[in-house]
Amino acid sequence: MASSATIDWCDTAHMAAALNLARRGLGRVAPNPAVGCVLVKAGRVVGRGWTGDGGRPHAETLALAQAGAQAHGADAYVSLEPCAHHGKTPPCAEALIEAGIARCAVALEDPDPRVAGSGIAWMRNRGIDVATGVLADQAALLNEGYLLNRLKGRPLVTVKLASTLDGRIAMASGESQWITGEIARRRVHLLRARADALMVGSGTAVSDNPRLDVRLPGLGSHSPLRVVPDSRLRLPLTHDLVVRAKERPTLLATTASSDRRRLRAYRDAGVEVVELDADASGQVAMADLLSHLAGRGVTRLLVEGGAHLVASLLRDDLVDRLLAFGAPRIIGADGIPAIASLGFSRLAEAPAFELTGQEKLGMDILTSYRRASPD
Repeated sequence: MASSATIDWCDTAHMAAALNLARRGLGRVAPNPAVGCVLVKAGRVVGRGWTGDGGRPHAETLALAQAGAQAHGADAYVSLEPCAHHGKTPPCAEALIEAGIARCAVALEDPDPRVAGSGIAWMRNRGIDVATGVLADQAALLNEGYLLNRLKGRPLVTVKLASTLDGRIAMASGESQWITGEIARRRVHLLRARADALMVGSGTAVSDNPRLDVRLPGLGSHSPLRVVPDSRLRLPLTHDLVVRAKERPTLLATTASSDRRRLRAYRDAGVEVVELDADASGQVAMADLLSHLAGRGVTRLLVEGGAHLVASLLRDDLVDRLLAFGAPRIIGADGIPAIASLGFSRLAEAPAFELTGQEKLGMDILTSYRRASPD
């Protein structure tokens, strides 16, 4: 949607602040988007807000409450189009209008069909000057998971790899603790806190017995949905993911041919079981699993291995971001590779990624990539 208002450097500065506020909601607001709102009057910030846990209250509601009467005549900076439908709360576009704001800058139009431009139209029809597209690219990256959920019916898929310089994740014996150092491992917990769901392959679940929770001070109560695709039902009933399923939600995805009695045992332990279509190799079809997760509100999925699961996602072109934690070690060809065989015969078939950042974490290096744009 084209902007009908002039955009200046103040707009970009205040919108950047709204985006920073929105980031606070990542991993906590699904199925809603993470939104930030800043209200400015006479050059002074009079209200700030970001989406609350579970999606309520909305960013605009908090900012307006903080501003009070000062919202009248203020400029609003919102990182995503204000909603225009009645749900659990009244429409935010209506709240901004009733508060008497003079102008609104919006980073990105909301693709939700209940909104999709109507929030902007409401404000313009009431005489409010609305500028759109302010830091739109940054806003789209921040809410990429929400956008993919709404537009493609799947969450943002981020694959985390922790490997040696030669791309190995374990010794031939399976020993892998710890390839990376403590600082890198703490960063992984922060990544978990910003995800709606965590997924690990059944082989890795069996060999590593991961808890897939968040163990950082102040964030322990926020542990995402734990997901294990397991067509052969290899996950032991004594595994932490099963034993603590009533405390930390666990989803086991399998196929329709699975053993009924074992499925009942998982369910009795508190594990949620979903039966999906199988792919050509008899494994859970990844596209179907991602569609199921999106349907239950997941917008950001963090995949933590193993090699076969990551290979399956790459073969199906379902990896959006790749985070490679590199440890300064070399194991050699007899070690276990980070990614299993992809079966490609030509270089042109190999998935391509764009470098987005690099960071030193103690002795390790975190290199970040995103899916390469088509030529």
